[in-house]
Amino acid sequence: MTGSLNDGTGKDTRESLTREPQAREALAPGVWGVVATPFQGSTLDVDLDSLSELVEHYEAIGATGLTVLGVFGEAAALTAEERRQVLEITVECTDLPLVVGITALATRPAIDEIKAAQAATGERLAAVMVQANSARPEVVIAHLDAIHRATGAKVVLQDYPLASGVSISTPALISVVKWCSFVVAVKAEAPPTSVAIAELTAAVGVSVFGGLGGQGLLDELMAGAAGAMTGFSYPEALIACVRAWQRDGYEAARDQLLPYLPLINFEQQAKIALAVRKECLRKRGLIKDSGVRAPAAAFPEKLRYSMLTHLREAAAALEARADSPAANNHTSVGSF
Repeated sequence: MTGSLNDGTGKDTRESLTREPQAREALAPGVWGVVATPFQGSTLDVDLDSLSELVEHYEAIGATGLTVLGVFGEAAALTAEERRQVLEITVECTDLPLVVGITALATRPAIDEIKAAQAATGERLAAVMVQANSARPEVVIAHLDAIHRATGAKVVLQDYPLASGVSISTPALISVVKWCSFVVAVKAEAPPTSVAIAELTAAVGVSVFGGLGGQGLLDELMAGAAGAMTGFSYPEALIACVRAWQRDGYEAARDQLLPYLPLINFEQQAKIALAVRKECLRKRGLIKDSGVRAPAAAFPEKLRYSMLTHLREAAAALEARADSPAANNHTSVGSF
């Protein structure tokens, strides 16, 4: 932000929220993998060994970057020391750029989280992901401006009302992004996401990413999304889809994603998505334990047969792609 909500003459400048900044920096397009935080044993201690293997897998399959300590990373259930450990092991195990999620909706706690993230990640920090904390654009602008003034951090603005409890309109988001020149991306997770992404990409000069497990990825790409920033137990599929879209368009992207859609839909079930996805990661051999911390619900054993069916289909699709002459490099993990 290059100005203030008050221009110094006493006049409120909120009517100027639609101004366009002179230059924009945008987060790199592609797939930013949202990293789970693995736990182990009955005490659910952070499993740093599994975390390192998961992070290395993302780099091996060609992720653009990683999003750490997001909602799927259960950041709100971690202590400050555990967050530091997660960030430090991530920095150790990959050269990928990082977006670090910030759980606090209030300004001062958010600043504290960001400063801790900066200390742990250094130059590897591409941006921090901050949730919209009000439906009123001037409130969000003041929040983000205070954060940027205190930390200098670039921001991914996340619109995820299911997690934040805040619903903000797309025109209000556009006003925030236009005013705050340090916002380098928007993560749009308020359904219908493709509508919001189409409006955002037409109005702002930054990257807009979909999330929600990739359920709407094809429509989001057609709406102008720069890619996906989400968790999925087969991130290879999301990477192949986005690359195919960039190279050859819709039909190629659809063909890459289609075999995985049953698993995407299965993983993204309301109230249990976190536990389901972590159990899928465990069955793939990417983490050792699928435990989740309260208040997240545990994996429902009644769904195990369905899960194994979908995982077998996904594994077969990945192997078929590996056998294709045009296949991208990937790491095949797990059998079912």
